[in-house]
Amino acid sequence: MTRTFDAIIVGAGQAGPALANRLTGAGKTVAIIERHLVGGTCVNTGCKPTKTLVASAYAARLAQRGAEYGVLTGPIAIDMPTIAARARKVILDSRKGNEDWLASMPGLTLVRGHARFTAPRRLEVNGETLEAAQVFLNVGGRARIPDFPGVDEVDYLTNSTIIPLESVPEHLVVVGGSYIGLEFAQMYRRFGAKVTVVEQGPRLIQREDEDVSVEVRTFLEAEGIVVRTDACCIRLAQHPGGVAVGVDCNEGEPEVVGTHVLLAVGRQPNTDDLGLDKAGIAVDEHGYIVVDDTLATTADGVWAMGDCNGKGAFTHTAWNDYEIVAANLLDGGKRKVSERILGYALYVDPPLGRVGMSETQARKSGRPLLVSKRPMTRVGRAVEKGETHGFMKIVADAETRKILGAAILGTGGDEAIHGILDMMNADASLDTLQWAVPIHPTVSELIPTVVGDLKPA
Repeated sequence: MTRTFDAIIVGAGQAGPALANRLTGAGKTVAIIERHLVGGTCVNTGCKPTKTLVASAYAARLAQRGAEYGVLTGPIAIDMPTIAARARKVILDSRKGNEDWLASMPGLTLVRGHARFTAPRRLEVNGETLEAAQVFLNVGGRARIPDFPGVDEVDYLTNSTIIPLESVPEHLVVVGGSYIGLEFAQMYRRFGAKVTVVEQGPRLIQREDEDVSVEVRTFLEAEGIVVRTDACCIRLAQHPGGVAVGVDCNEGEPEVVGTHVLLAVGRQPNTDDLGLDKAGIAVDEHGYIVVDDTLATTADGVWAMGDCNGKGAFTHTAWNDYEIVAANLLDGGKRKVSERILGYALYVDPPLGRVGMSETQARKSGRPLLVSKRPMTRVGRAVEKGETHGFMKIVADAETRKILGAAILGTGGDEAIHGILDMMNADASLDTLQWAVPIHPTVSELIPTVVGDLKPA
C-alpha cells in the first residue's frame, strides 16, 4: 500500500511540528514520522530537563550559601527523587503540548515508526510506503559513544540516561570537558556528588578563548570539582568500586575510580539508518547531511533541518532552519543559513553567553581589531548578588567599527548577550551601542562602558 502526501517530515523535533503547522496552514497534506518521542532532544533529553536540573542545582547552591546573605536555613539536604520528578514533569508537559499541537493541525497525519528511504522522496514505515513531492529531514542527533578501550565492558551514562537518576552518585566521573559535560559536572557536585572531569585536550571547552576556559575551570574547582586535562589515554574497566577510568595525565593519579561514569564527548547525527543513499542524499565524513545555503540536500525536493545538517547543534538554530525553509518555500523569501549570526550559551553557573567570533577567531582573520574586557567584579549587579566570577569581552573591527563577537561569562550572561546579538543583527556600529542608555542596575548596563573601553589589539 502507498500513501501520497504533499509533504513528509521525518522527525518531530524542534523544526518539524513548526514546519508542519505552516504547510498544513497553506492547505497541504502532511505526514510527520516519529520513531521515538515527539519533541526531539530539546524536550525529552536536552534543554528542557537539563535546565530544570540546573535550576534545582542553583537553588541548592543558594541554600548552601545562605549564611553569606544573612539567611540561616539549617542543614541542607538533597531530595533527588523530587528533583528528578520535577524534570520528568517538565518533559511530559512539554511533550504533551507538542502532541496536542500536532493533533490540532488539519491535514496532518502523525505516523509512529522508523522511516527509511527506498527511492527518492519515497519512504517505508512499518511496511507501508509513503511518498511526497517534498521531504524534510529533521532527525536530530544523539550522544557519540567513543571507541575507548573497555567502553563495551562497563555501564556508563549519557546525557539521556543520566536525567532520570533518582539518587546522587557517590563519585561521578565525567569524560569530556565541554558544554554538556561541564553542566552535569557542576550540577551533580551541587547535589553532593564527588565529581571528576576528564578531558583529553589541554583545557576545558577548547572552542572558547583560553581566558574563558581558565575562568570556568577556576570556579568549577572552587566548588570542589577535580579537573584532569591532557588525559592522553582514556580507557574504561570494571572495578569493585564502580568503573575505573584510565587517564595517564602528566600529573596526578593515572586512574580515577568512579561509582558512575558520564560519557560527554560530543554528538552524532541520526543519519546512519535512513537509507539516504537510496535517495541520493549525500553526507559528510561525520554523517551530517550535506546541504546548501537554503538547506536543500543533494537530492531534488529534500531538505534537512536541525542537528542532522551540521549547521548548528542548538534548538534555536533548528528553529531558524525551519524559518528559512518556510520563508523560502511559502513566502517567496531568499533567506540563507550563511546570514545567520550564531549565538549560544553554556549553562554552568555563572553562564557563558557567546555571539559571533571569539577573540582567537578574530585574530586569525588578520583584520585590525579593537578589544575590551571588564571583570564581573566591576559590575554592580554581580557584586550585589554576590556572584562575581567571570568577565565581559567585546571584539570589534577597527576599520568598520562593527562588532565581530562577544563573550559574557557571568551572572545573567546568557540574557545580557542578546543586547550585543541584536546590535550585530541590525548591523549597527559601535557608536550606536555606546550611546545606548541601559537600565541600572543590570549586567547589560556595562555593555556601553565596555564598548567605550575598546582599544587596538
